[in-house]
Amino acid sequence: MLGGGTFITQNKTLPGAYINFVSAARATAALSDRGYAAMALELDWGADGQVFAVTASDLEKDSQKLLGYAYTDEKLKGLRDLFRSGLRKAYLYRLNSGAKAANDFAEARYSGLRGNDVRIVITAVEGEEPEGASYSVKTYLDTKEVDAQTVRTAADLADNDFVVWKKGAALAATAGTALTGGSNKPAVTGDDYQLFLDKIESYSFNTLGCLSEDKAVCALFQQFTKRMRNEAGVKFQTVLYRSAADFEGVISVENSASDAGWPASSAVYWVTGAEAGCAVNKSLTNAKYDGEFAIETGYRQSELEAGLKGGKLMFHRVGDDVRVLEDINTFVSFTDEMGADFADNQTMRVLDQIGNDDALLFNTRYLGVVPNDDGGRISFWNDIVKLRQEMLNIRAIENFKAEDVTVRAGATKKSVVVENTVRPVNAMTQLYMTTVVA
Repeated sequence: MLGGGTFITQNKTLPGAYINFVSAARATAALSDRGYAAMALELDWGADGQVFAVTASDLEKDSQKLLGYAYTDEKLKGLRDLFRSGLRKAYLYRLNSGAKAANDFAEARYSGLRGNDVRIVITAVEGEEPEGASYSVKTYLDTKEVDAQTVRTAADLADNDFVVWKKGAALAATAGTALTGGSNKPAVTGDDYQLFLDKIESYSFNTLGCLSEDKAVCALFQQFTKRMRNEAGVKFQTVLYRSAADFEGVISVENSASDAGWPASSAVYWVTGAEAGCAVNKSLTNAKYDGEFAIETGYRQSELEAGLKGGKLMFHRVGDDVRVLEDINTFVSFTDEMGADFADNQTMRVLDQIGNDDALLFNTRYLGVVPNDDGGRISFWNDIVKLRQEMLNIRAIENFKAEDVTVRAGATKKSVVVENTVRPVNAMTQLYMTTVVA
């Protein structure tokens, strides 16, 4: 892994991009795409022990083979919420992989309860083969046929999306033999979440979501986020439930969901997807919640004000709609170097875009390739300016001038120092108007 993160002095060892953001004192480059999220979930079906990618199209067309249920099933309500607001791709991980269902002819492709809903129907087909009888072998999920093959022996069967065949089995006619013994892991622990974080570390995403209400697990995600942002230079935000992290990289969803059979933290699904899918020049402030959960919004105005001061992302009711009160993160300990702007998620999207794109630019086009002379530094300066101008064009930043960026030689012959000023644009949130009556 390349080095990255923040710096105090120019004393780094690993090659990489080290980028600081601070508040200003007060009296060929192209922007990368957003729309990528990661979540670890408890599921009845899906790849065991590995991260697997699901796009919005996959969820609609292939949810049954990937997740075990049809797109419209109640079991997938959370994932429908995750993709509701512009998410392109989710990196998912099953926390509760257990035992695989099986029968005499096959074993479920994945572990979990859903494997018990798979059954095998075998019918003898006589007279078609001079060497002997053949068999029609069909796989059903619930009452739906999901695979059909005609073979002479089990060795001829091709594995499908739901079962792996036992090649040495003796085929025999059966009206329907169910797979049994499939189970989910009975209790998910912090170790399961740690395994997920170990695996997801090498992926790129905009938001990381966690539904756990366990304080120790939430603390684990907070520390992971701080380490990745500050030490590895990987810029993303983590969405947790009621977790006062006091950190710009963590968003805390305050509202609970009251749906039977779902965790109180289920609003995390929508927020994780919406924050990842939100454009760098947009805000979720006043965004309408268009998901499927019943979000509790019974807060007094004083409680909403206190929630904002406490760094809580809150939903409130506006007429018949449920809307985001303000698009903020948990950072509340403002200083001269890091002011209140860092608590705004639109500002953080701008800064994270800059951090990720500048690091990507340096690591892929300049590191170990371009000489650290005047010509090389001018080329790097030009590319950084192009990135800023793209952000200016989409109104993510304002009042940018080329001289806001400087690139100079660093303390060693191998290092360069970039200093730049950016002015993120925020959406309007407050109106103060004076009307003079003449």
